[in-house]
Amino acid sequence: YSNPRSTGVIAINLDPNDDLIGVALTCGKDHIILGTRDGMTIRFDEQQVRSMGRASRGVRGIKLRPGDAVVGMVIVEEKASLFTVCENGYGKRTGIENYRPQSRGGVGLKNIKTTARNGKVVALEAVQNNDDLMLITAQGMIIRTGLDQIRSIGRNTQGVRLIKLKPGDKLVAAEKIV
Repeated sequence: YSNPRSTGVIAINLDPNDDLIGVALTCGKDHIILGTRDGMTIRFDEQQVRSMGRASRGVRGIKLRPGDAVVGMVIVEEKASLFTVCENGYGKRTGIENYRPQSRGGVGLKNIKTTARNGKVVALEAVQNNDDLMLITAQGMIIRTGLDQIRSIGRNTQGVRLIKLKPGDKLVAAEKIV
């Protein structure tokens, strides 16, 4: 990456149906959490991922069930919580310590119940108590909320209402504001 060309450099080879959903700088000893649309998460040590060249495919982080897809990646922070947001305006905050480390490539643990009430997961964020969260809907509604107003709850739960949506609207993104 030290000698970029005007046309760019190949950072990773992707299969035709794959998308790159996140990139983060790590120290070599961090833990990584991957989360899926259907509410599964896996936490693993980044040392389980061997070093590779720029133009490689990489390794499996989480085993996906049919119809599922990875929607978020989080680098574990000390004293952080994992904040999960679903498309129908519901979400939850859970302490990272509730997600035990596993071997990379497994199906993971249930993070949130993706029921008809909640909908599918749209975002995961590692958050601290003093952070804010910006929620964005498909129809352009934006709301900013403080995370200190949302209590921490268990891992395999449905969560609480974060935003009241208009009929036919869906939550499409959530971003942490430090």
